[in-house]
Amino acid sequence: MTDERARLSERELQEVTKVEQFTANNYAPLPIVLASGEGSWVTDVDGKRYLDCLSAFSATTFGHAYPKFLAAARDQMATISLASRAVFVEGLGDFAEGLAKLAGKDQVLIMNTGAEANETAIKVARKWGVKVKGVENGRQKVIGMQGNFHGRTMTMVSLSDDPVARADYGPYTPGFELVPFNDAAAVERAIDDDTVAVILEPILGEAGILLPDEGYLAEVRRITRERNVLLIFDEVQTGLGRTGTTFRFQAEGVEPDLITVAKALGGGILPVSAVIGNEDVLGVLTPGAHGSTFGGNPMAAAVGQAVVDELASGTWQRSNQELHPVLFDALESLIGRGVTEVRGAGLWAGVDIDPAIGSAHDVCLDLLDHGILAKDTHGITVRLAPPIIANHDEIALLVREFTAVIDARWEAAQAGVEG
Repeated sequence: MTDERARLSERELQEVTKVEQFTANNYAPLPIVLASGEGSWVTDVDGKRYLDCLSAFSATTFGHAYPKFLAAARDQMATISLASRAVFVEGLGDFAEGLAKLAGKDQVLIMNTGAEANETAIKVARKWGVKVKGVENGRQKVIGMQGNFHGRTMTMVSLSDDPVARADYGPYTPGFELVPFNDAAAVERAIDDDTVAVILEPILGEAGILLPDEGYLAEVRRITRERNVLLIFDEVQTGLGRTGTTFRFQAEGVEPDLITVAKALGGGILPVSAVIGNEDVLGVLTPGAHGSTFGGNPMAAAVGQAVVDELASGTWQRSNQELHPVLFDALESLIGRGVTEVRGAGLWAGVDIDPAIGSAHDVCLDLLDHGILAKDTHGITVRLAPPIIANHDEIALLVREFTAVIDARWEAAQAGVEG
């Protein structure tokens, strides 16, 4: 941030300085200070508008200040917003039923964040392993994927191989084995009698939006079913409309045992997450075995129900599918002149930047100058995730400005080579 301070206005600099002074240094934000958001757009403290193609890492999949979600939150806040699960509160049952049916399952367990949902899924799988599969307690093994991102809690970093996420946090939680993503044979080799679950993202998000080969997920499902091992899909980023279907597993025709969701489930208003499954798995839990003071609170239920209702209509999934070629055809046309690869699904793209024109972070800074908010990952990849409510004109704007940034850098790089 130090080298980027020159980009900040005086008003922005004041806010940045205070944040850096009084908060722990666990993020490296872009040099921008936002003040408001509406629809697909955010506005900084100086009044400049940006098309939000970060979408809070898909937490604002429906954009900002979505009217139906705001109305649901206001109405619920005026009655009761928090009660804890020590009592029943009107609305939770409808939300749970709607979310379960949306995923084709019969039960949900409501939590708050994606990391909590994944922790919960691991706990459920381990308990299922003892109670149903007959694994000796303490020997349960869970298989994950190299390059995964399931959160940053202690258990989740123990499941990770990201050196930054893991550094200096040992001793790590045991019971995990990682295998290469997109290698079903490696999954099969890793499974033993103590294996209770395989957990994976249908598309690796933090790793750069990496899609597996066609048939990979189906093969993992076949293997896990034959070996009596649960299959857990982390759909925290891929789910709830982001990739063109309500859940990514629906596009692949694969049925997992447990599904974790979060981010978009809170409608861009508050944190809401869930583990979705059937009673034969989630039924291993008993009162006191797991819980959360805020999990399933009335506000979460009201907003979550509004999100489920929007997704149940299918409107935004269809729009997403229609706009996908508008975005991807344009991005793929840049391959060979500043872009080396484009990956993704729906309105979610990972664009690898040719090092000859700079880093992905450099491109994101240029995009800010062009009124586009996006974020980089792993040095070479720009992630683009506009809200699924974005219209054709907004996607066309994204394409136009992204192309302008890449073209300018490509031409400068070529001039340097020729010079």
